[in-house]
Formats: sequence, structure tokens, C-alpha cells
Amino acid sequence: MNARELREEFHRRKHVYGGALLTFSGMNGYDVYNCSIPFEWEGKRYLFGRVERREDFANSVTFLFEETERDHYSPVEGAVVYPIEDPHVALIGDEIILGGTHVRKRRNQIDTLYGYYYRGRDLRFLSHFTCGPANMKDIRLVELQDGRVGVFTRPRSKRIAEIYGSEAVVGFAILNSINELDDTIVDKARVIDGLFAEGEWGGCNQCYLLKDGRIGVIGHRCYKQPTPEVVLQTYVNIAFIFDPFAFTISDMQVIGDKQSYPPTPHMLPYLADCAFTSGIEMRPDGKADLYSGLGDVAQGRIVIDAPFGDLMA
Repeated sequence: MNARELREEFHRRKHVYGGALLTFSGMNGYDVYNCSIPFEWEGKRYLFGRVERREDFANSVTFLFEETERDHYSPVEGAVVYPIEDPHVALIGDEIILGGTHVRKRRNQIDTLYGYYYRGRDLRFLSHFTCGPANMKDIRLVELQDGRVGVFTRPRSKRIAEIYGSEAVVGFAILNSINELDDTIVDKARVIDGLFAEGEWGGCNQCYLLKDGRIGVIGHRCYKQPTPEVVLQTYVNIAFIFDPFAFTISDMQVIGDKQSYPPTPHMLPYLADCAFTSGIEMRPDGKADLYSGLGDVAQGRIVIDAPFGDLMA
């Protein structure tokens, strides 16, 4: 099914058990959105958040925030401010890996972009260690059962559209260690068939090693939706399971959309239906908290049924 049909199916069976918008202290005049998932480190809870003035598009930085109470975060004093947007994290070995998109401008126009990657154990100062290929967002990492590192790529271009019909594809490769991550990864990645329908795009946002060795992926799937006023770029939250041995996907489903969260404004008119996924966090009651950026101005959380059932490790 295409993303529209999956979204309609989601609304027919939707079970959303409440939600909230995250608040960020000390950010007067700035929006915080498209954050990493919350994570625990040395007894405290944190997330990395994209920080940007609403009138200054694509001029973002990433702050480290500590959770001070449920759904409320404060910037960590003395922490590095990273020159990236849409941050994401992975635990590889005993290190936190922080990734995000670095946008390079020329004459105030976006020239190109890169995935920047940082590593370490001191959250206040992670060290930059590598870059992804030019013009590629949404590279995501997951540690596998044998200690190797699975990498999801996301090529998107006119050439990709001509070859595959969708504006983007997702590839997958396995590295022996995180030290092998660099801008040649796209050449090593095999394309996963069947993720996007014609004219769609999307990518992986957070990946989870499941008990059976497969990978649970929380991602986004996108399509254009014409209205009398504007052509919306609709982003929905998705989940699917990827089998790295058979190289197949299963259980593709929409698990949230912008309507599922408390209402927010949006940065630009075409982003009115945009929910850019962060990921999930399992809850003690067996359900999951799903986190998402909303309209490029806010970060939300909803409670959903756990998309991978009892397969989460």
C-alpha cells in the first residue's frame, strides 16, 4: 500500500492513548524540534534538540537538554553546541554516537549537506569523527548481535526517481566497526526494495535490534498532497521490521501523523501536515512513547501500542 492508504488504515484502527508537547526552558525566541529520542546516561535523562529561529530557516544548531520533569527539558550548561540539525543518537559499544545534518550555504542558499557524526562518553563534549556522503540525510546506525554495526542509508535524487519511481530509497550495509563509517558508505549499501511507492520519499529515524536479530525501524514516509492553497509535504510516522539476513521488510504500518499530536503551528504553509519522526521509547505498561517533530516548530509525544510487540530487547 502507498502512504495515503496506510494512513487511512491507521485512522480506521488508531489507538492513541494521550500525548503532550515537550517544553524547553531558556529558549525564548527559538523553536526546538526534530529532536533525538530521550535516553538515559549515567543516571540522568537527556535528548538532543534542533534549535532554530522560526524566521531563519535552515540555520539550525543542536543543543543537549536534560529532562527536569516529565516532558520538560533544560539546556545543559557548558555543553557543546553542534552545527547540525535533526539530531539522532545510537549506543555503539560503550559510546554515544550523535549524528545530524550539517547544511552548507552559499550566498544564503543551501549548497549541499552532510551527515556529521560525533562520538564519546562525555555528553558535554562529543568528538567529531566522520562525515557521510554529500547531499544525504537520514543515515542511521544500530549495533547488531555480533557487535558489528548496521547502517541504513537514504539516497534521494532525480536519478533515484528515474530508476526506482520513488524520490528516495533506503539502503543497508554492515560495518565491522563504527570506525568504518565514512562518505563511501553509500557505495557499500544494497537498496531495500518495496519501502516507498511512486512519488514518495522517506527514511529511517531510529533503529532497534530485536530479540530475534531482526531490526525494528521507526521512520518517516512522505508524499505531496495538493490543496487549493498550497502543495503540502505530508510526513507520517511509520514502523517496519527489516530482516538483514533475508533482506526483506515486513509489518509496514503508519503509527502516527500530525493530527495524532496536540495542535501546533508550522514554520511554512507546506509543512502544515508534517510529523518528522524521532523514535519510540518503551513504557513500563508495555506501550510505547512515540516522539516526533511537528511542523518544524515543536516536538510532541504520544502513547501508542508497541509497534514491535514483545520483540524489543
